Amino acid sequence: MDSSTPGSVLLGASDKPELLRLDRANRHGIVAGATGTGKTVTLQVMAQAFSDAGVPVFAADVKGDLSGIALPGAPNEKMLARAQAMNLALESRAAPVVFWDLYGEKGHPVRATLSEMGPVLISRLFELNDVQEGVLTIAFQVADDEGLLLLDLDDLRAVLVHLADNAKDIGKRYGNVAPATVGALQRELLTLENQGGDRFFGEPALKLEDLMRTDPQGRGYVNVLAADRLIQSPRLYSTFLLWLLSELFEELPEVGDPEKPRLVFFFDEAHLLFRDAPRPLLEKIEQVVRLIRSKGVGIYFVTQNPADVPDTVLAQLGNRIQHALRAYTPAEQRGLRAAAESFRPNPAFDTAETIQQLGVGEALVSVLDERGAPTVVAKTSIRPPSSRLGPAAPPERAEVMARSPVRGLYDEAKNRESAHELLQARAERAEAETRRAAEPPPEAPRRRAEPDYDRAPAPRRAPARQGAAEAFTKSVLRSVGSQVGREIMRGLLGGMRRR
Repeated sequence: MDSSTPGSVLLGASDKPELLRLDRANRHGIVAGATGTGKTVTLQVMAQAFSDAGVPVFAADVKGDLSGIALPGAPNEKMLARAQAMNLALESRAAPVVFWDLYGEKGHPVRATLSEMGPVLISRLFELNDVQEGVLTIAFQVADDEGLLLLDLDDLRAVLVHLADNAKDIGKRYGNVAPATVGALQRELLTLENQGGDRFFGEPALKLEDLMRTDPQGRGYVNVLAADRLIQSPRLYSTFLLWLLSELFEELPEVGDPEKPRLVFFFDEAHLLFRDAPRPLLEKIEQVVRLIRSKGVGIYFVTQNPADVPDTVLAQLGNRIQHALRAYTPAEQRGLRAAAESFRPNPAFDTAETIQQLGVGEALVSVLDERGAPTVVAKTSIRPPSSRLGPAAPPERAEVMARSPVRGLYDEAKNRESAHELLQARAERAEAETRRAAEPPPEAPRRRAEPDYDRAPAPRRAPARQGAAEAFTKSVLRSVGSQVGREIMRGLLGGMRRR
């Protein structure tokens, strides 16, 4: 059995090789199973197989184990025996890897600006109610209208103070801005900072093309996001990955159904994305999943139970790998039935019973065939990986980062002039003008004027103050000019699209 069959990737073997077609890989998929059944190994096998086929991969490393994909494997006897049973030549080699980390500790820092994320996702991150989300939306709109860049949390804090200080005037144009609501938003900002989330917002912002690189041998880079710490802030974790998906959806051009995906995206702990999400956000997620495949992006949800994924999303996941499930409670039994019924039945075995009897490294597999129809489910032994099972040590990780293709591009934060600096300068100018107005004018030296009877009387000067009509006209022209100069397009989830 060849591990690199042209046009497909080898997942494992049943009574035949189980191959995932590359031209159907953008139809999305799911890897499900209870803890300890082999989901991470399956993810590693798939990620390296896609990489070998020239497809870049993005995956979150929730437990730290996936980092071993950057190093050659050291197969044990059990792995060698499994490879021999599959007639597979198991070679020991690493995949090309770029390490990322929102906190900048175990990989290159990942940043986004607040404007790119937008008020919808920020509201989810802060778990805001409708009133608070409305005030946050006003803050973003005021920033847009006044040309105030929202890059980091200091910028948003400054705009919120600006809203509170000018609540009466802003309320007349945009809607009521209650000081108590502004205070609640400021407390959410403080909480996020204490969790380390302030490191995520800022510049230089991540460029999507840096996630879609190939190495000199034509292999796709595997982008591994260190998420063992990030997963402790589940809202930040799921919001970041959803933002990344929405950015891919907004920026990538349509390609239809390509011969192979442009990028494969693994969303580990997928239940965090859907848990407690309001209905409007779920509809947006469903829309992104449905349409992003035409951009050449395949999304693979990794979770314990398919029941963690809403039915409207689950119906779009054509490639399915199901590891063992336990079904002791009524809820677990319902999840088991749902998992079994999602497969095309195999007359050789009972799907629900087999799911409970699978061993570690075994899975039920159904993929899309050349017509796009799901294959009959097959009990499959997942092939052993070529790269290391287990985490990379810190010195090994540092060595991989030292030869990274994005080394030096994101490692140092930048802080250009944005809302915080502009509003601070505006406040300082206003304070200086107030001080000058309060100072008494200097007295001019008195001198006795001699009358000049020969000089003609000076002509009367027109008043310096503008009339109301003229002032209004100039204000309108300035407003229109600034709006044209700051034309902004927001994407599906409310973020500012890069231009």
